[in-house]
Amino acid sequence: MKGKRSKNKVRETVSERRLEDMRFLAGEDSPAKETWRTFRIMSEFIKGLDKLNGVTRGISMFGSARLKEGSKYYELSRKTAYEIGKRGFTVITGGGPGAMEAANRGAHEAGALSIGLNIKLPFEMHVNPYVDITETFNFFFVRKVMLVKYAHAFVILPGGLGTLDEMFEALTLIQTGKVSNFPVILMGTEYWAPLMEWIKKTLMGNGMIHRDDLKDVHLTDSPKEAATIVTKAWKDFLKAERARVRQDEEILDRPLPRRKR
Repeated sequence: MKGKRSKNKVRETVSERRLEDMRFLAGEDSPAKETWRTFRIMSEFIKGLDKLNGVTRGISMFGSARLKEGSKYYELSRKTAYEIGKRGFTVITGGGPGAMEAANRGAHEAGALSIGLNIKLPFEMHVNPYVDITETFNFFFVRKVMLVKYAHAFVILPGGLGTLDEMFEALTLIQTGKVSNFPVILMGTEYWAPLMEWIKKTLMGNGMIHRDDLKDVHLTDSPKEAATIVTKAWKDFLKAERARVRQDEEILDRPLPRRKR
């Protein structure tokens, strides 16, 4: 009886969660309920910002939750995160199994800070055992902000729709100038080359995007090359920050203009 009650409780929780998300996106609730929901969304933002406050040198890694331990791309994710972690970077993932687990595992083995930002789903929602800091979100878009805000690059392993969503989100932010000096590194040339060929031939070929929109995209099979790209981007970021600080100081040191009498 106790086991049955526990299973029923899990089903009810999942059902309620699915209903809440569906109602939120469908906009079927009253204005009062929608207003109160915005406070929950706001609280998730605050929770995430508080948990990740002080995190630096972050690299977000993505890939399929369905990759099995020991598989070609699982090991590629693990080795890439290890190389990145060895250079002092923090590895951030969605906190789940598959490529995410492999990335957190590689960072853990390198002695680097390993972060998992999980999402509540009816499936694939457990947090892998290789994270040092974890937070769970109800809303995808809140988690997505955290994965971008604390990262200086995206490293993307083979994956499905969720992985493609994260990749194209980053490319859109680059295209619109919302982020700069932000490498998007695609790991696995055999997997990603056909998509990149289509993007160049169809999107660029029809004038839908410009060549510069893809200047921060890198395609490689080498974990060490990925780590080198990340390191260069970090150095370029520090250089740009120092230049910005100097410019701000020069502005502050300028004498105030005298008022004409």
